[in-house]
Amino acid sequence: MPAPLPRRAFLARTAALAGASLATTSRTRAAAASTATDDAVGRHKSELPTPALLVDLDTLDANIAKMAAHCRAAGCAHRPHAKTHKCPEIARRQIAAGASGVCCATVGEAEAMVAAGVRGVLLTSPIFDPRKFARMAALVGRAPDTLLSLGHALAAERLSAEAKRRGVTVDVLIDLDVGDHRTGITPGEPALALARAIARLPGLRLRGLQAYSGAASHTAGFEKRRAFSRAALAPAVETRALLRRAGFDAPLLSGGSTGTYNIDPGEGGLTELQVGSYVFMDVNYRVIGGQADALYADFAPSLSVLATVVNTSPAKPEQVVIDAGTKAFSSDSQDKPESKDGRALTYRRFGDEFGALTAAPGAALPKIGDRLEFLVPHCDPTVNLYDRLHAMRGDKVEAVWPIMARRG
Repeated sequence: MPAPLPRRAFLARTAALAGASLATTSRTRAAAASTATDDAVGRHKSELPTPALLVDLDTLDANIAKMAAHCRAAGCAHRPHAKTHKCPEIARRQIAAGASGVCCATVGEAEAMVAAGVRGVLLTSPIFDPRKFARMAALVGRAPDTLLSLGHALAAERLSAEAKRRGVTVDVLIDLDVGDHRTGITPGEPALALARAIARLPGLRLRGLQAYSGAASHTAGFEKRRAFSRAALAPAVETRALLRRAGFDAPLLSGGSTGTYNIDPGEGGLTELQVGSYVFMDVNYRVIGGQADALYADFAPSLSVLATVVNTSPAKPEQVVIDAGTKAFSSDSQDKPESKDGRALTYRRFGDEFGALTAAPGAALPKIGDRLEFLVPHCDPTVNLYDRLHAMRGDKVEAVWPIMARRG
């Protein structure tokens, strides 16, 4: 009978075996995903397993070009938010059209973008985990134009210590709380005090301010939205002037949204837009209204979920069931999926795997086996439910793009 292993050797061997198992599993999953991707290219959408996440390439590219043209005309840079798509291929398209980089909501997103060759990454969310500071400092070592937003002096101290340890200089923006009370420091003197603290810390370089108003982005009615956003941004503009008078060269004022893209630049406002949803659009944005219309239609919906009618019931003939439930559509808002082709259908969540459809009076219900595309309620969290995006040219799959860093 073999002699028992010492505890340390046993633990080392167990860890090695676990690591090998995880590596094998990861390779197996990657190979399976690659095979599925290869198999899908060239197929008609009617051949895809459902539910499937689709993006119309012609509409996507038109949306990207329209936002880039707007920013050029407005004299404002744009650094689109990659939390919307989590897709390096879309980020590359945005940068090719004139974007100065991309924003990211998580460290994982930032790492995925840099690994794919995307530069000019801005982490817009606060972090406080020492391991995340280490990861971001390492990322700056690979991509020196990476930026972080900071809204607390203790976070600045932690980032400085990690930057010093790694011998890098990290460009930072001060994150201002302009009314959401979610992240950031109070504008005015508290922000100036943080700027002075950052100036004293080694390894940090202040580049400007971040000011995002989530409440403004979805305020219904254009005039109400404009008034709300300008009121929210006024303290940020005043804080930038305060920093300038105190001798700080920090010209960036980054923020805004798809809902306020045509409000926030100019008149001393934002110098950089953090627009995100414009590439895909969703029901959340459609209902807020545009400058001239009841529906927001400045950018066209390019994202959809393809689903199949999988059941009908004689006991409930006014309803059909599709294979797209809360695992296929985000459920964080009251808005529901809408038929992409404008059919008068009402969607009801019917469990993890299913949704129920009813038709308006006089409208026809789809039949079992029919396939339908739906506009999504909220694009960002819907995308996060999928691991791939089918890039469609007409009704055929031109490419399949991985959705990266679905966890932080």
